[in-house]
Amino acid sequence: MEIAPSVHAVRLLGGAGVFLICESRMTLIDAGLPGSGRGLARYASRLGRSLDELDTIVCTHAHPDHIGGVRELVAESGANVLMHPADLAGLSVTLREAVAERSRGKLIAFLTRGPEDATPIQDGDELPALGGLRVIHTPGHTPGTICLYAPRHRLLFVGDALQVIRGRVTFASPIFSHDLPLARASIARLAELDVETIAFSHYPPWRDRSSATLRALARRAASA
Repeated sequence: MEIAPSVHAVRLLGGAGVFLICESRMTLIDAGLPGSGRGLARYASRLGRSLDELDTIVCTHAHPDHIGGVRELVAESGANVLMHPADLAGLSVTLREAVAERSRGKLIAFLTRGPEDATPIQDGDELPALGGLRVIHTPGHTPGTICLYAPRHRLLFVGDALQVIRGRVTFASPIFSHDLPLARASIARLAELDVETIAFSHYPPWRDRSSATLRALARRAASA
């Protein structure tokens, strides 16, 4: 489904959502679960494109349904993988560390098969896709969670930093978040943006007073 010019939301294995940006070369936001490569290749083929044209994979955070398909996609395309260093560091956790700290986040990191090699990206970096795609570090769901903002299209990719429950945009999942208070506080970064469309990984795009929705969430977080 095309949600903005050249931006396609693609559902892959287990309902994991990714975004394929089809310009002269292609950029992928998130990589789905392991085994997702074939479904993405089929979608690209219907557009008359090929995974050979995939240059960059940007991972919003290091959970299995977002980076599990990275290795097979890199093997297919040779794409460069970008991820925040806080999540890259987390992927090296040992089982002993995860058990000792009794941390759900560290256990998930231990079970996640990440990229063999990735390029760190930082808050404020700008990627060339969509006329400029800004990296916004929004830690909390994971330490290295990022959102991506395309000012030209007023389009914000939030990964799992936000979700939709009972028809309302709300904070990240308390079950799967590393630091929920920090995840909520991070929404203040997004409330500063001029947003028309919020693109989630697991829900349809949100276009109902998006900027006002983000500001309201930031106020709720600040008053909690």
